[in-house]
This record gives sequence, C-alpha cells and structure tokens, in this order.
Amino acid sequence: MQAVRFEMTTEQRSTKKQAERVPKARIDKFSERRAELGEAALTTLAALGYARTSLREIAQNSEFSHGVLHYYFSDKIDLIICSVKQYKARCVTRYDHAVDSANTCDELMEGFLQSLADTLRDEGHVHRLWYDLRSQALFEEAFRSDVVQIDKSLEDMIWRIMSRFAELSGEDPGLTPSATYALFDGLFQQALLKHLSGDAGAVAAMQADVRQSIVRLFSLQAKPAPAARKRAQRV
Repeated sequence: MQAVRFEMTTEQRSTKKQAERVPKARIDKFSERRAELGEAALTTLAALGYARTSLREIAQNSEFSHGVLHYYFSDKIDLIICSVKQYKARCVTRYDHAVDSANTCDELMEGFLQSLADTLRDEGHVHRLWYDLRSQALFEEAFRSDVVQIDKSLEDMIWRIMSRFAELSGEDPGLTPSATYALFDGLFQQALLKHLSGDAGAVAAMQADVRQSIVRLFSLQAKPAPAARKRAQRV
C-alpha cells in the first residue's frame, strides 16, 4: 500500500526548524512574535508586491531590523505567507454577521453586497497581494500548499453564504462549491483590477453583477436598480 505524502506549509516548516533550535516552552512565544511581525509587515508587502519585496526591503520600510525579520522568517516567502494567511483568516469571518443576522434573502443580499464593497474599497491593496501570491503559486512550488489552503478557506466562506441563501429561498444553487467560488471570486478580482485602475464605477458594477448572479442561482425576484425605482416614482 502506497504511503500518503503530506506537504508541510511554510509556517509548519519554519516552526519545526525553530523547535529544533530552542526549548519547547518558547515555541508558542516564537509563533506569537511571527504573527505580530507578519501583521506589521502587511502594509509594506501589499504596497510592493511579491516581485519587489525582500526581507531587507521590508525592514527598510518598517520599524524592524533585517536581523529580526530574518530570525523569525526564513525568507520573504515565509513572511508573505504568514501575513496573507493572517489577513485571509480575518476575511473568512467578515460575512458571518450578515449570514447569522439575516432573516430574509433581501437582508442577506444587502449585507453581503455591502461587505463586498467595503473590503474592495478599503482593503484593495491587500487583496492585490493575495492575487499576486496566488499567481506566483503557479510557478513557485513553495507557495502551493499554503495557497491551496487559503483558497479552500475562501471557498468555504462563499459556500456558507450561498448555503444560507439556499435555506432562506428554498432553492438549491445548482453549482458545486468550487464552481460557485470561482464565479464570485472572478467577479471580485475583475472589479479589483478596474478599481485599482481608477474606474469609479467598478464597485457598483460588481455589486450589480453579484446581485444578478445570486438572483439567477436561487430564482429570486430581481429588485429594480435604485435609479430605475426613482424614475418609476416620478411617472
């Protein structure tokens, strides 16, 4: 029987190396410090991207020395993965309130669309880093295990939202979780590129496309656009 090979993530490899160097009691403190440094470096990483980033460059744009960063992170891949994983771990809980508090499809729709718009406008630079990292995973084997793990957590997040729509509407979306995630992730990435390119209507267009997609998936009654409702009231 062939043994199953499990690939370690960058964080697991780094923690394992540190465990070999220091007493076991200090491992948790080491992981906590890595988390703090990863969070602090996120802004610089998001501004520079993968290709233009090195540990030395991050140190020059932060309050931490190159020596400190190199002690806690084996290389820039280790640091970028740590930073992005922490950010995406927060992202997957972003829509929990909308899901838990919604009693109708309309309430869930409005909460979901508002959260999508807020994160695209306010945190677009960090999402850009994630898409950069995901693209690099096609070439850098060191990224792949972590990227697949993060991507799966985002797929699960979208499926939780769609499952709530299914409960409230009584309709099945008719797509697999991976296909549903690909649909909404594609719309978000497309809008992100337009938004970063200066398209003032990118966020609203994304919301309209997401709304239409959900309406079609769950056979909901489409609501007229705000401008259409105003014209109807004047007639």
